[in-house]
Amino acid sequence: MQSQKGGPLLVTGAVLTPVVLVLAIVMAGGGSQAAADVCSPTGGSVSVEAGRLPKVAVAGYQGEQLKNAALVINAGKALGVSARGQTIAVMTAMGESGLRVLDHGDGAGPDSRGLFQQRDNGTWGSYQDRMDPTVSATNFFKALQKVGGWGQLDPTAAAHRVQRNADPYHYQSYWPAATEVVAALADVPTTGAGGQSSCGIPGTAGRDDDLPWRTAPLYQASPLGMFNRECTDFALWRINQQLGSAGAPYRVLNSTFRPDGGVLGSALTWKDAWDAKGWPTGGTPRVGAVVWYAPGTGGADPTYGHVAIVKAVNGDGSYLEEGYNGNPPPDDHAYYTRTVQDGTPGAFLYLPGSPS
Repeated sequence: MQSQKGGPLLVTGAVLTPVVLVLAIVMAGGGSQAAADVCSPTGGSVSVEAGRLPKVAVAGYQGEQLKNAALVINAGKALGVSARGQTIAVMTAMGESGLRVLDHGDGAGPDSRGLFQQRDNGTWGSYQDRMDPTVSATNFFKALQKVGGWGQLDPTAAAHRVQRNADPYHYQSYWPAATEVVAALADVPTTGAGGQSSCGIPGTAGRDDDLPWRTAPLYQASPLGMFNRECTDFALWRINQQLGSAGAPYRVLNSTFRPDGGVLGSALTWKDAWDAKGWPTGGTPRVGAVVWYAPGTGGADPTYGHVAIVKAVNGDGSYLEEGYNGNPPPDDHAYYTRTVQDGTPGAFLYLPGSPS
């Protein structure tokens, strides 16, 4: 189980306002469709002028890849699919083929073909259908429209209902790039009229000390399977929030996080759990990332280490950290914030789809 001891000893910084990053996309054409929001379930359908594609890469995709994305978007337009549905399709094609028309499958599906790696099982038409970007996208959209409530599902969950990938979260990491590509090709915003984005993947976390059981007795199991008000308990709460799970049943628990059946455990084992899950890690602070301290690092417990969450990233390279159980008694097992230099922790643990 996780540590019942403290992590970092002092709060050294004041609460700062998180930096909001605004992405401006330079376009090489396209008509404005400002009424649409590419991520909102209520956003209208969008289209792309095939002859006016960007001449530069968008989110790492270019040339033939952007042409294929445009064909997918326009196939959705022909069926009246919302911009969110069109973006889900582009995300799926990114995850399946890298937006390339592949004439081969893989070990799990050697008969898979095309942008969406559709199987030769009679569901997706002929070989020619599966190799045709417009036809294959049309068949994807028709299948998506049969999924009840698909517009309200997480994008990766909606895609999984159609594709039946072995990993239901496989597509999640492609969502930010898909929203960027659709916004660029269709010349539409990724924010609504109020300037708020509905594109968040991971989902939106709460504000400050919003742990629902912040007054619960210590050393008893929380709804997440951690000890109440430990550093791991708060960090796992934030992870659930960012995955769109802010209430029971929670998406990830101490006992269900690792795919190999092991528990997520104390702060000491969190990086191992991330590696077991195949989720990314690195040395750069990102908003929402888990801050992982090896034992004894940055004031962390010498046996169990410590975990916290990046609340904001500052212009000087430091970041604002939030967490629980980061102060000595009598202020332990409570919410804290502090400003940290990014070279202090052992690693940052990212959620799939986190913006870089």
